Amino acid sequence: MKIKEIRSMGEEDLKAKLEELKKELVKANAQISTGTIPKSPGQVKQVKKSIAKILTILKEKSKEVKKPKEGDSKT
Repeated sequence: MKIKEIRSMGEEDLKAKLEELKKELVKANAQISTGTIPKSPGQVKQVKKSIAKILTILKEKSKEVKKPKEGDSKT
């Protein structure tokens, strides 16, 4: 997935996609552990990268929401 695609998605869509990718990763890892050759050898790497991208965007979005206002400093 491209970063632009991920950023344009809503938070609920991102969480749903994250769950989908995690299930896909488990399935691919199960194939590898049983000795079955996966249909795409680079799939595991791409899925892991997509998961990391989604988690990063979710973290950024949560920081934007919690960002304090400039006048609220406690000094």
